[in-house]
Amino acid sequence: MRRFWIDEIIGEDQVEWVLEGDVLHHVRDVCRMAPGARFEILTENRKAWFVELKEVGKRRGVVRVLEQRALPEIPGPRLHLMLSIPKFVTFENVVEKSVELGVYSIQPFFSDFSFVRTNEKISLSRLQRWKKIVKSATQQSGRGELMPVETPLPLREVLKKTNDNKNDWKGLFAYEGDSHQSLREELKAWELSKKSVTDVALFIGSEGGFSNGEVELFQQQGLAPVTLGEQILRVETACVALVSIIKHSLGGFG
Repeated sequence: MRRFWIDEIIGEDQVEWVLEGDVLHHVRDVCRMAPGARFEILTENRKAWFVELKEVGKRRGVVRVLEQRALPEIPGPRLHLMLSIPKFVTFENVVEKSVELGVYSIQPFFSDFSFVRTNEKISLSRLQRWKKIVKSATQQSGRGELMPVETPLPLREVLKKTNDNKNDWKGLFAYEGDSHQSLREELKAWELSKKSVTDVALFIGSEGGFSNGEVELFQQQGLAPVTLGEQILRVETACVALVSIIKHSLGGFG
């Protein structure tokens, strides 16, 4: 079924809704829907509204609300993907897959080997494109809320923010160099600690990985370097693999 995200909230007793702007464009011009077509509208309050298109014109369309359903919350713990900014096309692929996999948020950061190292290199149109990718993936997956893509920060600031929450968070970073701890062993240690995990910060490097100085910085913050195996993974592969393994291990897939 087709789904479209709108930023407005539909009232509980509302029987009709007006479509305008991008949503109208996709309904009318991209999907070529005619009166009588049925689809879902998703909103910020984790509701899905099953509607029927009554009329469609150049400037607006009108839908009739048939029924509504509540969208489930993403199962915990909340996964926060901390990603050293890779090439933009790679980052966009990661954003899309993260929405689908139920990542709670993405925090881009600047590091020694990140593709760009200042916010001046990231245009407003680029940020808007990331938001559109989030919205498109949310529509496709039927997710109940938009995944935040946070403002890019230097690595030290991201580590400070994570460290401020360390009593409730777990964290680790994927490392392609020498590591005495496998991901399996680290997750087993979490399990043995018997401590409830509410949030997990997953740090992944860009195409160049992490520098020796950054590895030391992670370790000073008590973050474990873990290996995903002997093969060197592409950034997007490492993100999907790490998120999937963590979710499966901590019960996030149900």
